[in-house]
Amino acid sequence: MTAPAVPTIAPLSRSKLAWAVSDGVAMTKRTLIAYTRIPEALFFTLVQPLMFVLLFRYVFGGAIHPGGGLQYVDILIPGIFVQTLVFGAVGTAIGLSEDLHKGVIDRFRALPMARSAVLAGRTTGDLVKNVPVAIVIFLMGLLVGFRPHGSIVNIVLATLLLLFFSYAISWGFAIIGLTAPNSETAQLMSFPLLFPLTFASGAFAPTETMPSWLRGFADHQPVGALVHSTRSLMLGQPVGSYVWESLAWSVALLAIFSTIAVRSYRKIA
Repeated sequence: MTAPAVPTIAPLSRSKLAWAVSDGVAMTKRTLIAYTRIPEALFFTLVQPLMFVLLFRYVFGGAIHPGGGLQYVDILIPGIFVQTLVFGAVGTAIGLSEDLHKGVIDRFRALPMARSAVLAGRTTGDLVKNVPVAIVIFLMGLLVGFRPHGSIVNIVLATLLLLFFSYAISWGFAIIGLTAPNSETAQLMSFPLLFPLTFASGAFAPTETMPSWLRGFADHQPVGALVHSTRSLMLGQPVGSYVWESLAWSVALLAIFSTIAVRSYRKIA
């Protein structure tokens, strides 16, 4: 007498996109779990912008008078927002470089997972990490006298615009992380790119005081446009074309950087 056949259940078919999204979510969780296991790193990520707030607010603030009925703290806090989230993208370069040179990416390559998941998980994880950082900076700004006059909707839009831009440039730093010989070099390669864009903008001082040749660059380069749009939205001022300009920069940079990053990753994986 033969044993009855055991019914088999056919595996659920999923599209490549669904698998890629699932793998990307898993890699995002991995990135966030790594941050929870190194709380010191997250702590110092929060300490640096707070030090900048106190330094510029109470050491340099008395020497800068923006005019127009605004106090320096109104100029400063949106600039600190931009600086912190932009600088936070460096973590993508450092994290990817460490994974690459410690052999972690080689292990991922042996798994049946979408190749895009490694990059998407790292950049998305760093994006999520920026959310509590932004909240802490906003609360610190309120403590030192920042009073946003924009509506709640405007403040939320400014924050979303900031997060989108930081996500876009994270893909650019992913390229650095994949090409640098080690994580220390990745960090050294990143900051020379950020400092000119951040400090040659209106983040910490009005651009009206700059030479005319520098002011044009400061107002319309990616970080400068982001500073103007963020500040205008938070303070309830006319935004002009800066919001659309900043959004256009973010979309363009995301398209360019993500394409190059994926190609770089395929060469090594």
